[in-house]
Amino acid sequence: MSELTATRRVTRLAPVAGLFLLAPFCAELLSQYQGPITDPLKALLGLLLTAPLYGTAALLIREITRRTGRGWPTILALGAAFGLIQAGLIDQMLFNHSAFGGGPYWQELPTFVPGLGLDVSQLLVFVGGHMVVSFAAPIAVVEACVPDRADEPWLGRAGLTVVTVLYLAGAAYYLYELVIKPGFHATAWQLLATAAAVVLLGAAGLLTTRLTAAPDGRAPKPVIVACATAIGLLGHILLREPGPGGWAWPGVTLSVVVLAALGALLLHWSLRPGWSSAHVLAAASPALLVYALVAFALPADESAVLKYTSNAITLLAVLGLILFAYRRARMAT
Repeated sequence: MSELTATRRVTRLAPVAGLFLLAPFCAELLSQYQGPITDPLKALLGLLLTAPLYGTAALLIREITRRTGRGWPTILALGAAFGLIQAGLIDQMLFNHSAFGGGPYWQELPTFVPGLGLDVSQLLVFVGGHMVVSFAAPIAVVEACVPDRADEPWLGRAGLTVVTVLYLAGAAYYLYELVIKPGFHATAWQLLATAAAVVLLGAAGLLTTRLTAAPDGRAPKPVIVACATAIGLLGHILLREPGPGGWAWPGVTLSVVVLAALGALLLHWSLRPGWSSAHVLAAASPALLVYALVAFALPADESAVLKYTSNAITLLAVLGLILFAYRRARMAT
C-alpha cells in the first residue's frame, strides 16, 4: 500500500472513528453523573466498553439517513428509536426504577404512570437525552468537521456489517450485565409496547422526506440559533426535574411544550434560505455545552477540587471541539 493510499484511507475513516468515540463520550462521560473523570485510563476503558453500544448506533443512524437521502427529522426519529431500544429493551432502566433509588411504589416517582410502569420524567431523560446528546449532537459535530462529506455515506458494506455486529455484541453484553445477571427484567407487555414504539419511530423516520425551503426571509445568524437552542434546552431540563408538591406533572408537561416549540422554531429556520452546516452545528452543539455545565451542579462525592477541575477540562475540551467544527463548517460556506 502506497503512502498516499494509506493517507487517503485514514482521512476517509477519521470521521467514522470520531463519531464512534464521540457518541459514547457525550452519552456517558460528558455529564459525569457517575463521578468526575479523575483516572484517564479508567475513562478510556469506559469509553471503549460503551462505544459498541453508542458509537455504532450513531453510525447506523447516520448511514441509514444519508443513504436514503433524508435529513435531520430522520436522524432525530431514529435517535429516539435507538434510545428507546437501549432504555427499554437492552438495559431496561426505563422500567427498573430501583436502580436509580426509586422504590416499587408509584408514590416515590412523581410522574409515574401505573398502567405503563414507567416514569415520564425518566422517559424524557433516557430517550430524549440519547436522541439529542448521545446521537444527534455528535453526528452534527463530526459532520461539521468534514463538511464536504456531510451528506455522503461513510461506510461500505463491510463497514456496515462490522458496525452492526459490534452493536449487537454490545447490546448482548449489556443485556447480560444489567438485566440477566442481576435478575431484573421488564414484563412481556412492557417489552412488546416498547418494541411497537420503536417500530413506529423507525417507520416515522424512514417515511420522512426532505422538506423544501420556504423563502420567507433568510435564516438567522448561527449565534442566534445557538442562543435560542441553549435557552430552550436549559428550560426543558429545569422544568422536567421533579418539583415539590404537585408541580411534577405541570413541570414535565411544560418541558415537553418547550422542547416541541424549540423543535418547531429550528425546523422553521432550517427551511429558510441561507441555512448551512454552521447553523446545524449551532443548533446541536448547545446540548453538549449545557450537559457539560449541568455537571458542575452535581454533588462532589470526592474532592471538590478534583470534581470541578474535571468538569472544567471536559467543558473546555467540548468547547474546543465545537469551535474547531464551526471553523471547518464556516470555511465550507
